[in-house]
Amino acid sequence: MRGYVELFRLGKTYDTHDGPVVIVEDFDLNLAQGEYVSLLGHSGCGKSTVLTMIAGLNSISTGGVVIDGREIDGPGPDRGVVFQSPCLMPWMTALDNVMLGVNQVYRHVPKRDRVDLASYYLNLVGLGSSLHKRAKDLSQGMQQRVGIARAFALKPKMLLLDEPFGMLDSLTRLELQEILLEILVRDQVTTVMVTHDVDEALFMSDRVVMMTNGPRARVGAIFSLPFDRPRNRAEVLEHPEYYEYRRKMIEFLEHQDYRKQHGEREESESAEEPAHSLSSP
Repeated sequence: MRGYVELFRLGKTYDTHDGPVVIVEDFDLNLAQGEYVSLLGHSGCGKSTVLTMIAGLNSISTGGVVIDGREIDGPGPDRGVVFQSPCLMPWMTALDNVMLGVNQVYRHVPKRDRVDLASYYLNLVGLGSSLHKRAKDLSQGMQQRVGIARAFALKPKMLLLDEPFGMLDSLTRLELQEILLEILVRDQVTTVMVTHDVDEALFMSDRVVMMTNGPRARVGAIFSLPFDRPRNRAEVLEHPEYYEYRRKMIEFLEHQDYRKQHGEREESESAEEPAHSLSSP
């Protein structure tokens, strides 16, 4: 089945003094337009490696990535990236930080329209009163809002999130999750998020892709979630299948721990096989 985003036999190998080390191998996944997919697995399993290959920030050793019918060969404005730390220019204002990318992508658009675009997304993430505050004077949560606004202002076809809420306190994390989902639902941006948080993946995602341990990490299981959009946190938590999905994801991670301790390698399932769906026997 073809998708809006296609990852086919994606692999990454690093050369070391002891010979080549395969970090990710034969990673296959298709995403529909507007779909939200989380990559979940233990630290070091290759989640961020997959994400940076999709972003074009990390060279692809084998396979490829196709977005909207075009195979990528490097970074581009069709992919917005939000990292755990937003990497802002501390001496520049929130508006100027967002304008850095907007000015590059929309250089032929009148300046007033570019400012309006950057301001619009800063308002959406709740920074309408902080447009002219320098990044170094903003809290960590506010800086991450700037990073999210900066990514959306480029009007990307795809959004790539690398543990975007990992450094935030609990309340800020929950608030930003809901703000992000509101924008994504409205703009229909196809999204891949790296996370190690089972509950975050359950609340945010349409599907959760479980990765096996590295080296040679692959897709180990895929859970298609039944929660409606727009998402309501209370309704998700009260859904009759929520804790069953949660249990199965934790069991998968525990199984990976067991195999690692015993030196076993997981034979992964096909990315399209519904063997781990709760509706399956």
